[in-house]
Amino acid sequence: MRPGSRGCRISSAAEFVGWIAGRSAAELAEPFTFVVDTDGVLRLAPGRSEHVACADGGMVLSAGEIAFTREADCWAVGEVSNQATGYCPDVTSWSAVARALDRVGLGRPSGFTHEVVFRRCPDCQEHNIVREDDFVCVFCGSDLPAACNVDPTE
Repeated sequence: MRPGSRGCRISSAAEFVGWIAGRSAAELAEPFTFVVDTDGVLRLAPGRSEHVACADGGMVLSAGEIAFTREADCWAVGEVSNQATGYCPDVTSWSAVARALDRVGLGRPSGFTHEVVFRRCPDCQEHNIVREDDFVCVFCGSDLPAACNVDPTE
């Protein structure tokens, strides 16, 4: 496991300020790994950490990558995605992310700035990332369902 890859629980503005103050310029230049745990709490880990490690192996409401920007005297979310192949969260998981960020008092966009559409193939059971609305399994060529069929708690 990458050092520091276990997510740090961030449930208040003070906890976020303490956590972000310990980040180097190099760390701030790339997105961090995040999950929202089943308590609705944001967990952050260094970029390229495994989401399952960030969640300490637990179930999540959402997961992805997040980058922060400094605006005047406060921090805000610059970019945020649901790109997390360990959990494959649906784009509808944004509401859990929004609540966790609001709890911490971070400015945020109105939704994921980069949405990733995940589907499980009903034939071969492989997880797929759907690109350009092409709902075809890259592994076996079967049609993928239009509705989300990947549970982020798996």
